[in-house]
Amino acid sequence: MTANIYNKIIMNKILLITLSAIIAATTVTAQKAERSNVRAGNKFYNNGYEFFKKDTALLSAYIPDDDTLKAQEFFNKAEIAYRKGIEVNPRSTEGIYNLANVLYRQGKYPEAIEQYKLMAGQGQRMIDDDPDNIVRLAQVFHNEGNVCMKSQDYQKSIETYKQSLRLNPSDDETRYNLALAQKLLAQQQQQQQQDQQQDKDNKEEQQDQKQDQQQDQKQQDQQQQQQQQDKQQQTQDQQQQNEQLNRDNAQQMLDALLQDEKDTQEKVKKIQQQKLPAQPKSGKRW
Repeated sequence: MTANIYNKIIMNKILLITLSAIIAATTVTAQKAERSNVRAGNKFYNNGYEFFKKDTALLSAYIPDDDTLKAQEFFNKAEIAYRKGIEVNPRSTEGIYNLANVLYRQGKYPEAIEQYKLMAGQGQRMIDDDPDNIVRLAQVFHNEGNVCMKSQDYQKSIETYKQSLRLNPSDDETRYNLALAQKLLAQQQQQQQQDQQQDKDNKEEQQDQKQDQQQDQKQQDQQQQQQQQDKQQQTQDQQQQNEQLNRDNAQQMLDALLQDEKDTQEKVKKIQQQKLPAQPKSGKRW
């Protein structure tokens, strides 16, 4: 019975050692695959950056010349390599950091922000693993601020630049970017205020125009109504005049007829008087 227990313990130890060896081998293999992909990504990134530096203005303006296309091609290959490395080790600090940078170079700002925030979330672990990572973490916030600047989110860029300077106060580039972001934010706020005032003025002007139009329309309606009333009154007056004229004409015609009748009767009377025999004159007396 004791021998069986002893054999079981030995077998468990052997199994544990075997599993540990397998895990260690797997871990080593994964680490190698991660490093291999990250190194490949770094190579592609560096090649792309050389073309990027040749014509930064054209790249930022998205004008497709040869250097721009080559840079984008290398950056795309670097992105693929970094993502492969992160698939092997999702907590790969270098892989996530470099992926964020290459996304930034490609103008994929929302995706870059996502990776930088992921890095910032691992900040304390990075520092605990290696105190020198504090400089890299400061660079993470610096780059995140740059992305926010590109998106014209100046308030957010100010916050991230300040976080970067808290970790690395000697970074003059971050300090310069912070001052620039503060200046641009002030200009943006001033422009927003001007736009709001302009919108307010436009609305007031539109309201005034609307009221003027309503007033004009009201006056026009009143004028049309008055004209209609005047026209109706004029029609009524004309009708009354016509009726009066008709009555006057009828009276005149009647008077003329009566006068004609009177004249006719007088003429007849005169004629009759002329036709009457003459009265005999008194002659001699017998």
